[in-house]
Amino acid sequence: MTNPTHSVTLLTRSGCGLCVTALDQLRTICAEFGIEPATLDVDEAAATDPGLRAEFGDRLPVVLLNGREHSYFDVDEARLRADLSR
Repeated sequence: MTNPTHSVTLLTRSGCGLCVTALDQLRTICAEFGIEPATLDVDEAAATDPGLRAEFGDRLPVVLLNGREHSYFDVDEARLRADLSR
């Protein structure tokens, strides 16, 4: 039931407790689909992409599915599983 065309990225920042919880959830969900979620620290990325922090920095963590915002603050588990199944 894997779809290698999907990518999951968690936008995060150092010291974010919600981000740690979200990453744990993503690892569990994504493992069911053979996907390893990536992480991107918006503060580190700001050196080359300041727009990323400007857009998402106030509402982390943010889950990106295939490069598009999927959920923020909490992982929408049911929706993510459904979307990864497609």
